[in-house]
Amino acid sequence: MKRYLILLLFTFQGLLAQVQFEARVSKNTLGLNERLRVDFMMNVDGDNFDQPSFEGFRIVGGPSQQISQSWVNGRSSFQKIYSYILQPNQKGTVYIKQAAIEYNGQIYKTSPIKIVVTNAVAQERDPNDPRSQGSSNGDEMLNLVAEISKTSPYVNEPITVVYKLYFNNINVNGFKELAKPKYNDFWNQNIDIKQLTLEQGTYQGEKCYYVILKKTILYPQKSGRLTIEPLSLEIGVQMPTNRRDMFGQMILTDGSKVVSAGAKTINVRPLPEATKPEGFTGAVGKFDFTVTPSKTTLKSGESIDLIVSASGNGNMKLFTLPKPVVPNALEMYDPVHDEKVTTSLSGMSGKITDKYTIVPQYKGKYAIKPMVFSYFDLNTGTYKTITSKEIMVDVLDGPIQAETNATAAKNVISKTEQFKYIKSKTTLTAIAKNDFYGSNLYYALLFLPFVILPIIILAKKRKEAIDGDVTGNRIRMNNKLAKKYLSEAKKQIKNKEPFYIALEKAMHNFLKAKLHLETSEMSKDNIRKLLLSRNSNPETVQNFINLTENCEFARYAPASSASIQQDYDKAILIISELEKQIV
Repeated sequence: MKRYLILLLFTFQGLLAQVQFEARVSKNTLGLNERLRVDFMMNVDGDNFDQPSFEGFRIVGGPSQQISQSWVNGRSSFQKIYSYILQPNQKGTVYIKQAAIEYNGQIYKTSPIKIVVTNAVAQERDPNDPRSQGSSNGDEMLNLVAEISKTSPYVNEPITVVYKLYFNNINVNGFKELAKPKYNDFWNQNIDIKQLTLEQGTYQGEKCYYVILKKTILYPQKSGRLTIEPLSLEIGVQMPTNRRDMFGQMILTDGSKVVSAGAKTINVRPLPEATKPEGFTGAVGKFDFTVTPSKTTLKSGESIDLIVSASGNGNMKLFTLPKPVVPNALEMYDPVHDEKVTTSLSGMSGKITDKYTIVPQYKGKYAIKPMVFSYFDLNTGTYKTITSKEIMVDVLDGPIQAETNATAAKNVISKTEQFKYIKSKTTLTAIAKNDFYGSNLYYALLFLPFVILPIIILAKKRKEAIDGDVTGNRIRMNNKLAKKYLSEAKKQIKNKEPFYIALEKAMHNFLKAKLHLETSEMSKDNIRKLLLSRNSNPETVQNFINLTENCEFARYAPASSASIQQDYDKAILIISELEKQIV
């Protein structure tokens, strides 16, 4: 009987034993360059352990398994642990999802764990950890540095960021971007690096090698303290060990390290307000300004082209040219904008042009008023103003503007003759027997204003809405320009350089219309981000970017008529696909 009671007691104790299965992490917040330890702990020997997918992380160690069992004061304890070392792939909030085991036919799962991944942080080196950040044992060096050309520029003054990887006594065999730098409140453009070049230099007084990985030109768009978020890279390396092979050569081990350039703060100075000229549109740099007519003497039916241009060095794509003021007798059409701008580490340089077509309506001489262009000169820290000369346009023939008044004067009848042709005696006969009052026409004319009035009010409101829709008008204008340049590209399909210029403008104007973009926002990364956020197909987005990049390259590279035709057909296909995909 006693034996059965003991057996029943152990059985009851086993039923009371609760299965514990939980996940524990070494930290809940870590930098992009730090590592995380995750332990899945159970107090029973479960079967069929199912690890989570670890989305947002890369497994750099594990799984390792530990089992411990003890018997103290007649009570046994059991513990089994599965351990992993994880490296985050991205910033933000990520979750370690549920792991599962099976015990006695029942499934047990851990709770999800929230992990916050921040920018890369500075780490103290552990001499026993060969994977630690920065310099490690001996004279090894691996550092990513963002070199800023100027930390206190004016608004719209160019600054450059050059990312250099310094290393010594360590072999680098590739890298992958973990976090791209963000340039909030900056207009930015990457400078292409055709080939990475190994150079010798010094870092913190030590001789080493370095590679320039990335160059970017920035134009701050507002004053104050602006932050450049860091670039973070995973570097593939080969590190020496303390072991040697049979020939006495140092044995290398493959591994990876995460390096970050660190966040940078730029103190942007505002442009002086007290001396800012009227009509200043934001030009900063050194410019020449010209206003040139194609001709000043013309005949009836002819037109002239008025070319307004600014050339020099500065934020060429980030300001607008002044608009000419012409007499009412000259009809002026909207301008065709053209940019011939190159961007280097020193900033933008080149020429921007607005070409206006002007058609005279009457014979005579007409003056186009002088135009004023102002810019902020970085060399002197003052505003400079350039005023063009007055342009006289001489229209040799055509109708005279004053003829209308002369004709009207001839038709005026004097008071003595105003009753000259009225007969004093007349014979009147009835011309209609039916009275107009009460007729169908009478009632139709009576109620017609009540029908027309609501239509006029609705049409007026619609016109006001269209006139007030600045964004919509700009979108319609950009759509019109895209179609215009595609048409222009088709006309120039046998002329390589004009063809690719028109094709590139058509693609850009299409984006401006669809994504409500300004010229200053036309960066490759921003275009990709906005198109993907509007449910565009990633392949179509990449095709769009590839084609716009190819337009610049194809101007100077040899190209056949077949390849030009293929690019034109490709542009039509990509625009058609994006029209359907963008929501």
